[in-house]
Amino acid sequence: MNIRLATTLDADRIFEIYEYARAYMKAHGNPHQWGDDRPKKSLTEDDIMNKRCYVIEEDNHIFACFVFTIGFEKAYEALFPATDKYGVIHRVASDGSKRGIVELIVDFAKEKADLIRIDTHEDNKTMQNCIERQKFKRLGIIYLEDTSPRILYELKEGL
Repeated sequence: MNIRLATTLDADRIFEIYEYARAYMKAHGNPHQWGDDRPKKSLTEDDIMNKRCYVIEEDNHIFACFVFTIGFEKAYEALFPATDKYGVIHRVASDGSKRGIVELIVDFAKEKADLIRIDTHEDNKTMQNCIERQKFKRLGIIYLEDTSPRILYELKEGL
């Protein structure tokens, strides 16, 4: 399996993966996090152009995607400020064909940052379980720009 930066040629496949992920979330008790149209295509295109969207592929077949950045996340800093930049994982999605996606993403992020943060919706039990299996600690509730709450998790390397 290979993780690489997404290109504009990957956009249609990423949109398909997000569509699959939305249906999965709805079927598993999480209809509100991404609704019918999130992440927006314009946001995904922006993620690709700004080199923060990654795909996971095997034999030239893309089966998962995610966003990874290093810096400070405004929504996190409001209630849980950090002194140093950290890795941030967003918009994790897969087509359901492979297991262990979150583990692959976390391993990738650990190579880039000693502190990693990720948030998820309270109804996203699948992601909460995956995050907690990777030894992330729950920091508390943060609020996105639209004021919707999310659970913030953090992983410090070496702990």
